[in-house]
Amino acid sequence: MDLITQQLTNLSRRGLLRGISATAALAVLQPLTATRVRADPVFKAYPFSLGVASGDPWPDNVLIWTRLAPEPLDGGGMPALAVPVKWEVAADAQFRTVVQRGQTLARPELGHSVHVEVGGLEPARPYWYRFIAGVEVSPTGRTKTAPAAGTMPSLIRFANLGCQRYEDGFFTAFGHCAKEDLDFAFHYGDYIYEYRNRRGPAPQVRDIKGDEIYTIVDYRNRYAQYKMDPDLQAAHHAFPFITSFDDHEVDNNWAGEFSEEDESNRFVASVPNEIFALRKQMAFNAWYENSPVRYAQLPRGPAINAFRRLNYGRLAQIDVLDTRQYRDDQPCGDITGPACPAVANPNAQIMGPTQEKWLFDGLAASQAVWKVMAQQVMVTPRAVPNPAGDPFISMDKWDAYPAARERLLKHLHERNVKGLVVLTGDLHNAWAGELKLDVRDIKSPTLGTEFIATSISTGGDGFDINDGFQRTLDINPHIKWVNNRRGYTVHEASEKRMDVAFRAVDYVSRPGAPLVTKAKFVVEPDNGGGVNKA
Repeated sequence: MDLITQQLTNLSRRGLLRGISATAALAVLQPLTATRVRADPVFKAYPFSLGVASGDPWPDNVLIWTRLAPEPLDGGGMPALAVPVKWEVAADAQFRTVVQRGQTLARPELGHSVHVEVGGLEPARPYWYRFIAGVEVSPTGRTKTAPAAGTMPSLIRFANLGCQRYEDGFFTAFGHCAKEDLDFAFHYGDYIYEYRNRRGPAPQVRDIKGDEIYTIVDYRNRYAQYKMDPDLQAAHHAFPFITSFDDHEVDNNWAGEFSEEDESNRFVASVPNEIFALRKQMAFNAWYENSPVRYAQLPRGPAINAFRRLNYGRLAQIDVLDTRQYRDDQPCGDITGPACPAVANPNAQIMGPTQEKWLFDGLAASQAVWKVMAQQVMVTPRAVPNPAGDPFISMDKWDAYPAARERLLKHLHERNVKGLVVLTGDLHNAWAGELKLDVRDIKSPTLGTEFIATSISTGGDGFDINDGFQRTLDINPHIKWVNNRRGYTVHEASEKRMDVAFRAVDYVSRPGAPLVTKAKFVVEPDNGGGVNKA
């Protein structure tokens, strides 16, 4: 059995190839005998303008990525031909000891992106990789495999980050993060923003090319402008990413079959669901083309299988969720406002029944010390102060789907699941809070903790805290801290505790901001003590 067939078989066994047959995947992935292949390519300009990346580490296997784009802001600038690309993985940065090498095709159907699943690696160690096309050599990336199954690592370090709107500021935080000694980074989404050049309250710092994006070329060009940023490239070159998506990779606050401009939004012209499905198909294709994700995440029309599980020995189980594709539409419209009767829907879905069962079964069966729920929107209940009456809630968060959250909390409580840590983004602020069995009772059991990373740049420079945030803390005693600077979180997990540091920069409106640690917290696996400041 060849390596690709074996990997696809393993993926199927792990439940990661739902909806994609091994035969169909092999037809796309294996080199084809084709006449339209440029055997010895010569490029108009350097083809590796978007850098390299790696992702989804396994103990013996890691995904390495690049995309050929000599004219990155003009659709890539590649001909409609498949181009052979060589790759090498080495045990050292100088490539004196090459442990794996091969050749694949960069195909026009996939934007001349390359996704190589490299097997035969040793667990829990760094590797270096690069690509070669014609006479051109890519930058060198560094990756790291996961620990072996059944082992107990003494420590793993990882970051939680995302929300990097190009116009709002420089990606300085990525440059700082690249210098951290990490096993991986979880990117929760909003890797790009689909908006036209100006939208939002923050001052415009950098220009984005183009209007709002709809076509596959639009999405490719937008990714290219982001991925040309040197700080973002530095982070990808430094460690593997575990990548998901939120809304802006497609359309702001989309939900399931519904776009932002669905029939319930009276403020804009509606977009029929079947038309929105075409946009999702192009957006998902572009996300796959530009992300270090495995073949199991190859889109199938307007659908994509993004939820998946990774393990770091017996220390951590990482459950990557998709809280967009299977959710119900926002029950009261896309607002932050009073709860309408539809919020009480007992069958409300934010994960969908298949993903929910997969998550619940995995949490109950896990023997890992830490169960890391890596997802997109705030799980912790958060009432927003309303001077005119009852507090508001955000209809785009788990608050608008309380029945789904109650099912999760009930499952955690009844199955005595310990060590739950939720990684979140989306809000463009940093938050630390506790998941209570009954949020109305501060003495209710703590079933997990949630750490919400702020944005990399979205929202501009920001501030530390103001009266509005303080009022939110006052009426939500289970939420322990908030900050509105730009940055990321770093997590150090051992068998006994998890230390969490909120890293930030005080400005993104100009480059060069120093890194500051705004707060530190400690969590123990039994969750009983909740979130404690270090």
